[in-house]
Amino acid sequence: MMIRTDPALNRTCPEREVYNELLQLDGKTILDLGCGKADVTRAIASEGHDRQITALEVDEIQHRNHLAMDDLPNVQFIMAGAENIPCAESSFDVAFMFKSLHHVPLPLMQRALLELRRVLKPGGYAYISEPVFDGDFNNLLKMFHNEEKVRLAAFEAVKLTVDLGLLSLERQYFFNAPMHFDNFADFEQKILQATHTDHSLSDTLYEQVKLQFESHMGKHGADFQMPIRIDLLRKDH
Repeated sequence: MMIRTDPALNRTCPEREVYNELLQLDGKTILDLGCGKADVTRAIASEGHDRQITALEVDEIQHRNHLAMDDLPNVQFIMAGAENIPCAESSFDVAFMFKSLHHVPLPLMQRALLELRRVLKPGGYAYISEPVFDGDFNNLLKMFHNEEKVRLAAFEAVKLTVDLGLLSLERQYFFNAPMHFDNFADFEQKILQATHTDHSLSDTLYEQVKLQFESHMGKHGADFQMPIRIDLLRKDH
């Protein structure tokens, strides 16, 4: 049975430790759906051997930045969404969605998962990483961008895909991803000014968010732990 959260989770680590433990990526064709700034794409492309990666993103600003990169010869960047993947059937051994499924428009989430299944090879894996709606960072985020509805919808879309037998559940894994900000200006640049979402805060709300953020400031900045759920799915045939 799939669960949304695990109150007993006690591991804190960078996500690369998790996906490298759960999956063998060398020699694989890999799809990264919603690659954002492509930081994780870069890590996957650079840390192993013989990895061919196709990375999709719908944000025009980020895609222009991707096309300016000239040091990732094993990565092809495409501007497209998960609900319409411009790749042939059974093309990939592994498909990643790093905190991107809940950004897919609600009416298109199920279609995105069907597309993901279509492009996976038989025996291929879908690694879907989603933030759990809990924790101090989430409490800060929901002051100006409450994602409870879309995160629940993302979980239900994955669960339905499994219940219908379209993909099988290999396992679920929960961990805390560490997050660090040097100061509020760092938080503002990385979160409030993110190009994928228009965060328009009133002056009053801005000051409230700043006050809440600064309550977490220590000598070396502000540190948070973001609880993450991994749904590792398999295409059986």
